Amino acid sequence: MTVTNYRAEPDMIRAFGRVAVLMGGDSAERAVSLKSGEAVLNALIAAGVDAHGVDVQGSLLSVVENHEFDRAFIALHGRGGEDGTIQAILSEADIPYTGSEVLASALAMDKLRTKYVFEGRGLPTPKFRTMAAADDADEILAAMRTPLSVKPSREGSSIGIRKVNTRDELVEAYQVASQHDPIVLVEEWIEGPEFTVSLLQGHALPAIGLSTDHVFYDYDAKYLSNDTKYRVPCGLAPDDELRLQELALEAFRAVGCRTWGRVDIMQDANGEFWLLEVNTVPGMTDHSLVPMAARAAGLSFEELVVRILADTLESAHA
Repeated sequence: MTVTNYRAEPDMIRAFGRVAVLMGGDSAERAVSLKSGEAVLNALIAAGVDAHGVDVQGSLLSVVENHEFDRAFIALHGRGGEDGTIQAILSEADIPYTGSEVLASALAMDKLRTKYVFEGRGLPTPKFRTMAAADDADEILAAMRTPLSVKPSREGSSIGIRKVNTRDELVEAYQVASQHDPIVLVEEWIEGPEFTVSLLQGHALPAIGLSTDHVFYDYDAKYLSNDTKYRVPCGLAPDDELRLQELALEAFRAVGCRTWGRVDIMQDANGEFWLLEVNTVPGMTDHSLVPMAARAAGLSFEELVVRILADTLESAHA
């Protein structure tokens, strides 16, 4: 990340005290989390914050045992860090932390239950089914139109996701996804452009349009490929971008999230938007979307992480 001259206010720096940047973890997203955490740590230090990196491995309880920090910036992705677990541990220890609280984190991490919330609130989301065994393939194909997306319900970074058209592909994709999570989500594939909207302190940042030569915006496209294209401005007419941002805010609030996050949305051939998922601890690497959206809104990376951390001074879980 580019270092700027941004410095947090002295009073804020004193109020933050000693900050632990939690990163790593033991989930399938450990490598990405380490990159996110390192970027956040360097930015906080550049902004004048007394920040220290903590590579979390093994028991999450070790984070609060004999801790010597006043608050935590959570840069843990995936299970343990994004699903309400570390949030619950920090809450019980009365340690303020960044991002969404326990229940919202757990809900957003579970794509299936998030879709139930979207449906209950009348928010547009692709038609879906759960798949509990390979034998469910025929029933699913009879009820839904192909192509389909098959994904573990509780993984992030597009891990375990496949696009399928045939029964054999569906069964194979189920077998791959079920290695990550016994709950496998199958949803109708939306053909069209993908957008992501980052949220910060109750406001939607400029939307980003995504395009890739991959079948979809998968793990490699997100974190490794230099060929992925990001459109900022996103290419939508102003009214459509406003509609997209409002939908993202609705989804974020419906799940009960707070401070910051990201909502992923598809647009079909008729111009309609469809919600995919809510991310409560998005990536903060050099390929990541939240820092990109913040830059488009005139925020440096240093100011972005300080603003996220600042909510711990007033949050209900502080």
